[in-house]
Amino acid sequence: MDAFIHGFLLAFGLILPLGVQNVFVFNQGANQPTLFKAAPVIITAAICDTMLIAMAVLGVSVLVLKLNWLNTVLYGLGIIFLIYMGWATWRSTVGSNAEEQPEAMPPKKQILFAASVSLLNPHAILDTVGVIGTSSLHYSGNDKWLFALAAILVSWFWFIGLALAGRLLGKKDGEGKWLKGLNKISALIIWGTAVYLVHSLI
Repeated sequence: MDAFIHGFLLAFGLILPLGVQNVFVFNQGANQPTLFKAAPVIITAAICDTMLIAMAVLGVSVLVLKLNWLNTVLYGLGIIFLIYMGWATWRSTVGSNAEEQPEAMPPKKQILFAASVSLLNPHAILDTVGVIGTSSLHYSGNDKWLFALAAILVSWFWFIGLALAGRLLGKKDGEGKWLKGLNKISALIIWGTAVYLVHSLI
């Protein structure tokens, strides 16, 4: 049980800070007409986190990230994608009155973007590997998997809650003023992350 609590608290601490993945999930919750329409982004983000946590606990990701060329490719793809995503978010439109709906991203694009912000963000991957992977070394057998399960459950519940919070904001923002501001702030955060990755790569 201690392993489960440790995994829960550790994963919650890692997922709480405002990052590209969180911003995107919240943004989609706000911009989609219903919470169900935001299901693709919730499920994709949670599955990606599940994969990363499992790889970290199994030690697979540590071996992969030791390849310097792969790190460089990962950073490069992440930077390019974040620049594009920031541009797309900045240009996204919102209805000007209560009868108009925000411009909703289609499911396929939600899945692509959610997978990209989850898997092409080297900083997030290194956090998962370095913190969750390293911490899991303290456990073995069932305790190790209880630790991993707790971290995975945090991701699933967090993304559902984040999209729900976004949807509540979207419903209250009849004129779309908050959503317009949210899109601009989201784009700036995304571009800021891209700049950070450029600095890390250099």
